[in-house]
Amino acid sequence: MNPPLLELQGLSCGYGAVRAVESLDLAVAAGSLHALAGPNGAGKTSTMLAIMGHVALSGGRILFAGQDIGPARPADRVALGIAIVPEGRRLFTDLSVRENLVVGGYRRPRAAERRNRERVFGIFPRLAERAGQIAGSLSGGEQQMLAFGRALMVEPKLLLVDELSLGLMPAAVTQFIAVLAGLKAEGVSILLVEQNTGRVLRIADALTVLVSGRRVFGASGEACRSDPRLFQRYLGDIEPP
Repeated sequence: MNPPLLELQGLSCGYGAVRAVESLDLAVAAGSLHALAGPNGAGKTSTMLAIMGHVALSGGRILFAGQDIGPARPADRVALGIAIVPEGRRLFTDLSVRENLVVGGYRRPRAAERRNRERVFGIFPRLAERAGQIAGSLSGGEQQMLAFGRALMVEPKLLLVDELSLGLMPAAVTQFIAVLAGLKAEGVSILLVEQNTGRVLRIADALTVLVSGRRVFGASGEACRSDPRLFQRYLGDIEPP
């Protein structure tokens, strides 16, 4: 197993007096895909936002490539190579596809913009066809492509994906999982929140389950594929990987 690129050490965070995540330990190995699962309100999105610097920590540390990034601003974390595909996509809906991609790559050298944009268009040819179209007029699947593309403009070392399949048709979900598999093969580390845990575990290297803000289960993807009963007690009768 490769050394961890991301380490959460006793991470606690929340909103005012409400504690969303409590003492979470989690490690994402370099070049791996780590699935983060759990019921609604378990703290998955709060964990993602804390990694990006949008939710303040009340305890613990976030290490990225061995560096404590807890004090770093969100923009500085992006500059380090951390990018997010957020829940709900959060596009600039009044800007074009091309303009959304430009915004995504603002922390990279200008010379890299065209190269990264062409890479995105190679992964998602539909975006090339829609380059001048206003983002708010795209279909749900196309908007998810654009949210992915915007994150890839960062040239991420670590990609956070929150609720991959939300609102998507099964065929589109299959396409995005294939994209994730390709990114992982290129060496991108991925932390993924996804409701369809069984499908994701076909390519996941590890699984962590949160319940009420606490880690209640963790195992390798191989162990979960060998015995789905390991995690089904926490996630219900889901489709086995």
